[in-house]
This record gives sequence, structure tokens and C-alpha cells, in this order.
Amino acid sequence: MQRVTVDRVMADQRAASFTRRSIKKSAKVAGLRLALSMLDLTTLEGKDSPEKVRALCRKAVRPDPSDPSLPSCAAVCVYPSMVETAAAELRRAGVYGRALSEGGVRVASVATGFPSGQYPIDVKIEDTKRAIGAGADEIDMVIARGAFLAGEFERVRDEIAEVKEVCRGRARLKVILETGELETYDMVRAASDLALSARLEEGDFIKTSTGKVQPAATMGVTLVMLEAIRDHFLRTGVRIGMKPAGGIRTAKQALHYLVMVKETLGDDWLDPRLFRFGASTLTNDILMQLAKERSGKYAAGYDFSEA
Repeated sequence: MQRVTVDRVMADQRAASFTRRSIKKSAKVAGLRLALSMLDLTTLEGKDSPEKVRALCRKAVRPDPSDPSLPSCAAVCVYPSMVETAAAELRRAGVYGRALSEGGVRVASVATGFPSGQYPIDVKIEDTKRAIGAGADEIDMVIARGAFLAGEFERVRDEIAEVKEVCRGRARLKVILETGELETYDMVRAASDLALSARLEEGDFIKTSTGKVQPAATMGVTLVMLEAIRDHFLRTGVRIGMKPAGGIRTAKQALHYLVMVKETLGDDWLDPRLFRFGASTLTNDILMQLAKERSGKYAAGYDFSEA
């Protein structure tokens, strides 16, 4: 596998430069609304219950019941055992299976031995089939980081390709690299390039993290992955999506990420079909900022539901 060397100092400096852009009020409001439409609301806890998942779905459909003009979130992300519950609730709301541009909300499911990835490939395949069969239209898979770090690149690529074949024509695939365990930007770039080469198709994603390992998403890591997507697009013409997940908590941070996406990949990627945030705690901060822009006053955190 051909390697690209990343200058970490320069990557971090460029990533930091996106936090210093001046954003006018009208652009800020548009950016916050766009970020809201890009959220994958997520619950991945051992204590998840059907009612918690249903509440998450209601939040995704109507993030702020006091402002019906706001867009829906892009997806809810749950364990495979909760996919059927999520799909049923979104179907009841009339948004399951609809296009994102028409207010649809997708059901994403972590599969393939989340979060460790330390499972045999036949178990990963069966996990994916079950999630899709239950109603998932997006699969967030984790790569086998141990195999990748041991240099077993063909094995990792083949596993991604096998899961992709299960998803093809049935669900979009998001490949989680778990960048907090990859140690260097060179390895993040190598894992990105490997995933992109594993028969992904337009509208599939690469994703930073499970949210279970620190550090999760950072601007530097995300920039490295965006540049891999850009180079892949220039070679192939195929647009692959990007999902930073974990650690993005404020509306201000979300705007910084959107600036970075625009300046690295262009306007085509400013769309929930090609860019997502995996950050449920971000939702209420965006809602608070939008309420402030609308009324001139900050709402209290308890004015918005947690789920």
C-alpha cells in the first residue's frame, strides 16, 4: 500500500486556521441550520431502552417543537437490537424511507462488532445482515484496528469490501477508523486511503471514531481524512462522505468544521448526504444558539429535551 506522509505540524496549523474565519450573522444562522440537518443523534449505551430510542427519534424529527421551521436531523444511530424500534417510530412519524432533502430521517446502526471490531468476519457479516433486515439504511462499521496496526492491510480492506457487498443497494456504509487508536496522522491517512479503496461507492462515508475512545474527532484528524477524500475524488470522480464523531460539543465548533469542509472539499459536501456530525450533545447547543439569534436571549439548557 502506497503511503502518504503527513506533516502533523502543518496539518494542525491549517486546521486551526479554520477557527479564525469571520462569519456574518446571516451565514451563522444558515450554518447552524445546516449543521442541525447533518446530525446523527446517537445512543449507544448498555442501558438503552425502547422508550429512550423512541424519544431520540422524536427529537430527530422535531429537534425543537417550538420552532417547526427547523430541519430534521439526518439520522438516529443505535445498536442493532434497537433498529426495529427506531424504524417503527420513524415510520409512525412518516419520515422513514424519505429522502433527506424531503425531511427524511435515516436509521443508522453500528455493526461488525462495535466498538472493538475484534470479531470473526462471519459474525460481522451476520451482524450487518440482521441490522439491515431490521430496517437500518445506514451501517456504521468498525475496522479491525489491531489487524491494521499489525500491517494486515489486505485483511482489513477485504473485510470492509465484504461488509460493503452486504450493504450494496440496501444501505449506506460508514467506515469507522477509530483514529484515537491509530497513533499518528500518517496512520490516519493510510487507514483513510485503505477504506476508500475498498469498493466504496458515492454516498458512503469514512468516520473518525466510535465515541468510546479518546481522543475522538479533532480538527486535525478530520482535515487529514478530508484531504484523503479530496484526493480520491480527484482520482476517481467518486464523492465519499465524512463523519467526525465524538468531542464536538458546541455550535461554534460545528461552524469551524463546516468552514473546513467548504475550503477543503467545496460546496458539494455541505450536504447531509456527504457530511455528518456524530455528536448528540451538540444538538442542544445548536438549538440554544438558534433561539438566541431568533429572540436575542439565550434559552436555558433545560428548555430542550436531552433525547
